[in-house]
Amino acid sequence: MSEPSPAERYARAAAASREQRGHPIATAFAASRPFELDPFQIESCRALEEGRSVLVAAPTGAGKTIVGEFAIHLAMREPHDKAFYTTPMKALSNQKYRELVDEYGPDEVGLLTGDTNINGNARVVVMTTEVLRNMLYADSPALRSLRYVVMDEVHYLADRFRGAVWEEVIIHLPRSVRLVSLSATVSNAEEFGDWLDTVRGDTEVIVSETRPVPLEQHVLVRGDLLPLFDDRAGVATAQVNQELMRLRSFKGTSFENNRRAQQVRNDPSRRRPPRGGVRPVRPSNIRSIERIDRPDVVRLLERSNLLPAIFFIFSRAGCDAAVQQVRRAVLRLTTREERDLIREVVEQRTRTLGDEDLAVLGFWEWRENLERGVAAHHAGLLPAFKEVVEELFQRKLVKAVFATETLALGINMPARTVVLEKLEKFNGEARVAITAGEYTQLTGRAGRRGIDVEGHAVIQWTEQMDPQQVAALASRRTYPLNSSFRPTYNMAVNLIDQFGRPRAREVLESSFAQFQADRSVVGIARQVKEAEESLAGYATAMACDRGDFVEYAGIRRELSDLEKINRRDATAPRGLRESRQRQLASLRKRMQRHPCHSCPDRESHARWGERYHRLDRDVQRMRRQIDSRTGTVARVFDRVVDVLTAVHYVDVDDAGDTHLTAEGRRMRRIYGERDLLVAESLRLHLWDRLDASSLAALACCLVFEPRREDGRENALPRGAFRPVFAETLTLWQRLDDLEREHHLPGSEPPSGGLALAMHTWARGGMLDRVLEEADMAAGDFVRWAKQTIDLLDQLSIVADTEVGRTARSALDAVRRGIVAHSSV
Repeated sequence: MSEPSPAERYARAAAASREQRGHPIATAFAASRPFELDPFQIESCRALEEGRSVLVAAPTGAGKTIVGEFAIHLAMREPHDKAFYTTPMKALSNQKYRELVDEYGPDEVGLLTGDTNINGNARVVVMTTEVLRNMLYADSPALRSLRYVVMDEVHYLADRFRGAVWEEVIIHLPRSVRLVSLSATVSNAEEFGDWLDTVRGDTEVIVSETRPVPLEQHVLVRGDLLPLFDDRAGVATAQVNQELMRLRSFKGTSFENNRRAQQVRNDPSRRRPPRGGVRPVRPSNIRSIERIDRPDVVRLLERSNLLPAIFFIFSRAGCDAAVQQVRRAVLRLTTREERDLIREVVEQRTRTLGDEDLAVLGFWEWRENLERGVAAHHAGLLPAFKEVVEELFQRKLVKAVFATETLALGINMPARTVVLEKLEKFNGEARVAITAGEYTQLTGRAGRRGIDVEGHAVIQWTEQMDPQQVAALASRRTYPLNSSFRPTYNMAVNLIDQFGRPRAREVLESSFAQFQADRSVVGIARQVKEAEESLAGYATAMACDRGDFVEYAGIRRELSDLEKINRRDATAPRGLRESRQRQLASLRKRMQRHPCHSCPDRESHARWGERYHRLDRDVQRMRRQIDSRTGTVARVFDRVVDVLTAVHYVDVDDAGDTHLTAEGRRMRRIYGERDLLVAESLRLHLWDRLDASSLAALACCLVFEPRREDGRENALPRGAFRPVFAETLTLWQRLDDLEREHHLPGSEPPSGGLALAMHTWARGGMLDRVLEEADMAAGDFVRWAKQTIDLLDQLSIVADTEVGRTARSALDAVRRGIVAHSSV
């Protein structure tokens, strides 16, 4: 490619200058950043300055959040405008809150995450997506003057448990609000952007496939880091390193040799040398490839200047065991100055935790491991401990983190190197291979912008590894974004209250779920149209001047089908066989009497008739698909409303108009998977006689989801709790039956697996006893306790009986110690 001429360079510079003059705010913002913005960031900021919404899809670590920060910058330029920044996780919200406080100061920034409420009326508020959804349904005053909403990690709308919340927010936000949607790289960004353009108005779709830091892919074989791809071919061609392919073939040969050697050892008669006295020589380079220990891998990365590194291990126990292995190997990755800094951060972040709790949490060993430069990161850790690990890793003080895949979901924690020990994980039922999207998400952590020239992904060799499959994972970028939207009871009552039933159905028809279904219908409808044209041609080809050949062909087909059944089912009862024989005789008579039977071109017509029949059968199937997909979301909504009508939350008057009852209006403020069960329990006064600790235990039963059934009978709190829990289970069964009668999927029964532990905690029990009763890690208990708090908070607001006051007492009882601790 030739160099541009001076005239061409001048023309380009002039065009760039005009672009900058046309976007003065974006230009000044870009100049204020400590690094040069990438083209996709500049394009996104300019679109926002022009007053458009944007969807930005880019790889992990590419700097998408800069676009969200520019939206906040635009809001802060006006005296009264506000901006909300939503994230899918509280940890992400906490992290973003701290960053924005550093930028704008604590008076201008707020945080709302359900269990944390800081400066909620600020001009910039960071929140979880659920909080914004609830604000929209409640028509919160905080929405006034809202101009921008940033939805970070918007691809979460594919999450089957929480994804609907993203679509609810996108649909219900006022049209005047500009939306900044930040997504991982997805293969159907344009489709998602088309939907956003439909429901939100003018939306620019900006896709970047470029990683800001190039990624080198390696396979760790014995003590060597071999490139996954041929250096001369690169990732684009997915040309696998031939040395890895030879290792793969050696492995197969080695396996066969080992099998034969075992046969010889087991059969002495086979030990004689072959004819001629020459023994086969085993190649010296064919041997079992041993995996090197984790401490040795860490040492190798340290020697190769590839730290800090994240080791993704798909189990919590594996993460903790890895830290212990490094500890036993007496490996130390930090200097004296770094250890002093680590201790300072740890002491500052954990100073409000009591010594007794710290002892239960294994604090001192955890701190010593941090001072060595190693740590685990998984959901079982106390949130405060996870936050310390994240901060120390970001500050380059911790050098090796052993983490589960949850770390890959959005937290700003890039590394120089990412190590994958295996390419499969346990999904709760079986071990399954990770997908290309998961591989991209995990390895996306490798490479720190502004620090590393390149990132490194290291896959450890295993005997089962196929380099071609690994290359396919590394080179594929297929990660489609599919809606998980489904109407809920809470959604239904809020929509009916705001819009009425007919308009509510229209609102739901605008969901991304229906948009995708309709798009698939368009393709199927096109196939039907083409097939119908072919059917018309077949009908012409089989037309008979003696009669209706379609009718005649139908008789022949019915006769043929019945003859096949009769031959297959020769052992049928005598009466049934005689009935079939009479049917066969009748069909043969009808066929022979039909005018087309005597047509000389009958068999030629029949061949066209068979083609017509097969194609017509396919057309009918496609039409059923269209019927099943058109209006699917609205049909589910109708079933949900029918259930609500059956339990008297919705009334339909003589004119057919739908209205909420008093119970339906209360349900508007009840959010969660068990919204109907909670509302019905309150209506029936099932929980009125519970004290605070028992109500906390029962609320926990409604939010807790056991990881897997272990067959053990759960110990339950004594007293009033047991009969009330039994009544709640009976009510759940009735509601589940009602849902299934209306062709809804139903739900899992409430679980008492954590009830005793939550009861003990709410009564002031010691942490060690509670964790023993819970049989779970501290981080898990805190997570379920905070979800329990969310539900108790709702009860304290909506329950107008003694339950409301009890819920407030239960809130205070649960929100203590490690549950109350927050480092924000």
